[in-house]
Amino acid sequence: SDLDKYCSFGKEHGATDAKVIDPGTVVTAAWVKWKCRYGCPDYGVRYTCPPESPSYLETRAILDCYKRAILFHQEQQATPERGKSGREFLNAMIELEFELFRDGYYKALVFLAGPCHLCKECNKPKGLPCNFGLKARPCMESCGIDVFQTVRNNGYSIQTLRNKGEIRNIYCLMLVD
Repeated sequence: SDLDKYCSFGKEHGATDAKVIDPGTVVTAAWVKWKCRYGCPDYGVRYTCPPESPSYLETRAILDCYKRAILFHQEQQATPERGKSGREFLNAMIELEFELFRDGYYKALVFLAGPCHLCKECNKPKGLPCNFGLKARPCMESCGIDVFQTVRNNGYSIQTLRNKGEIRNIYCLMLVD
């Protein structure tokens, strides 16, 4: 397909797998942002986190504007390099969004995994603008996407982690057209 080279780019930059999916298989739900609100230390602290991020209803409306997306999966081994390789992968996903745009996919938009990784300390609590406004992207969860059900709907397995020594599975969603 015309998206194969973008799936390959993801794999060349740290993705374990990538597949083209129907955005209709992406599940949104009201409860997801509550997991951010009551359980994540980044809630209200980053520009890409709730309450700044779109509601699950806004996210559903955005998803419904697309016919195709790419779901990227990265398996992260429990090694000291896990954080660094994860950040490199997320940076590659941002670059891939720009590449898709330059190639004519003007609606390309990526949802990353986890809280924003671009700054050690976000400017939001200081009331200052984002240092990386062109690159900062929200994660799926912060926009009300049920990542667990979404990836299961698309043939991947995912489990909650019992300890930090386990393999972590992270996912990024690239909306294409």
